[in-house]
Amino acid sequence: MANLVLKRITGRTKIWFIIGDPSAHIVATALFNQYYFDNDIDASVSALNVVHADLPTFIQAIRSFRNVCGFGVTLPHKIEICRYLDHLSQRARQIGAVNFVRRDPDGSLSGDMVDGIGMTKALILNGVAIQGARVLQVGAGGVGRAIAFAIADAGACELTIANRSLARAENLAQAVQASYPACLCRVGEAVAPTGIDLVVNATSVGMQEGDPLPIDITAINGTTAVAEVIMSPETTALLDLADEKGCTTVRGKEMLIQQLHLASVHLGLQPQ
Repeated sequence: MANLVLKRITGRTKIWFIIGDPSAHIVATALFNQYYFDNDIDASVSALNVVHADLPTFIQAIRSFRNVCGFGVTLPHKIEICRYLDHLSQRARQIGAVNFVRRDPDGSLSGDMVDGIGMTKALILNGVAIQGARVLQVGAGGVGRAIAFAIADAGACELTIANRSLARAENLAQAVQASYPACLCRVGEAVAPTGIDLVVNATSVGMQEGDPLPIDITAINGTTAVAEVIMSPETTALLDLADEKGCTTVRGKEMLIQQLHLASVHLGLQPQ
């Protein structure tokens, strides 16, 4: 059996979880556990299916589990979880969403959001220039908010946000524009025009077999980069089409890989 990680988990092992609803699509646990094995870090992470109504119960339990160092957050809780935390990092407060939470010895909970940093790092490593880029992003939920702020911070000159909820897209566009006046941020359609530099799918559309394409990329060619936040499946229909067009593509897994160290630092498992 290839790539089987055998690790002894004891009473000294630092435990954490990744919560979502549903949880079957969560693959980050495997990447983190492999990372801990490779770096000789005595930690282990598992997925938990936590529905919205059970968030208060989950939070109360986590506060009392003394060998639990925290938890990660995925769909659909990245925005809602903020209201249950004691502290937010400056960027999590700006974004209004969290994807990693540290439990301190006194039971207090501190949240950070590194999805956006993970995406911009992955883009740059794949040779995608963000400085001065024209970007179309679909999705304005928790991960979408993080990526939008990070792309503007990295120097994009123009960011168009499309979202099923127009009000949510407008709210995000206004917030990014206020924080980064040099980046023209506006609301638009999920249709990539000719000459766009980067297209980002920050929705869950494409996760299920038979899903429609989240973005119409008919007009683009190989000069446009296409990035995806979905990790399972690793290659979505959107990325397949972009590959056929000769585009540089960035998979959701690559965004997560860039977060392994950042998350582990926040959880107190590694030094800065």
